[in-house]
Amino acid sequence: MQIVKMLLLVIGVLAMMMGLLWIGQGLNIIRWPASSFMLGLPQWSWRGALLAGVGAAMVWYSRRT
Repeated sequence: MQIVKMLLLVIGVLAMMMGLLWIGQGLNIIRWPASSFMLGLPQWSWRGALLAGVGAAMVWYSRRT
């Protein structure tokens, strides 16, 4: 059971980081990589917010109990 919690924690943190990157690219704040198709497209900021929220829920769930 401890392995499942650790896996949820790691995947949750990675999902939050990726979601924040997508938010930054969608809002044209983060312009890396320069060839990304997501730069300046607001729908990616919404998708990033959703992914970051799912990641935060995974972290929260893995840390309870």
